[in-house]
Amino acid sequence: MVAATFDLARRQPVASAAIAIAAIGLATIAGFLFFQFVLGYPPCPLCLEQRIAYYIAVPLAAMILLGLSVGSSRKVLVLALLAIAAAMLWNAGLGVYHSGIEWQWWPGPQQCSGTTSNFSGGSLLDQLQKTPVVRCDEAPWRFLGLSLAGYNVLISLTLAAIALWGAAAAWTSRLADESSR
Repeated sequence: MVAATFDLARRQPVASAAIAIAAIGLATIAGFLFFQFVLGYPPCPLCLEQRIAYYIAVPLAAMILLGLSVGSSRKVLVLALLAIAAAMLWNAGLGVYHSGIEWQWWPGPQQCSGTTSNFSGGSLLDQLQKTPVVRCDEAPWRFLGLSLAGYNVLISLTLAAIALWGAAAAWTSRLADESSR
């Protein structure tokens, strides 16, 4: 089974990368929805922003698989994998930023980790109603010392590496095809 998996990865790296990205991305989406709706951990604004990369990567990985089935240009497939890698690297950076806020290494955005700054020009009740309850600077759950933002960094870097591997393999096979002509 393992040998067959590695053989598939060698023979069809773009498909293997797209399948891995879609599967890991879907598992991550299922995970954060499980934490939110089953375990009752509401996401903070930064958590919600970190989800966007998965909402981009999973459908794009599915489109890569569709593109492979209809004979899309290798350049298009490489660009799609590079777009996934860029989204995941951006997301990893956002996760590092969020983790640093949780560990109090730097201040977070005023909207989810600061205090209400100005009480003039409106009532205190109005400002309190506009202040979100879920804070970005408090990690509600940790496992092995990492919060969900920390695990997001690891998953995002893994998906970026898989996407870059698939893009590099597609590009080098393209160059090999051109040199054999």
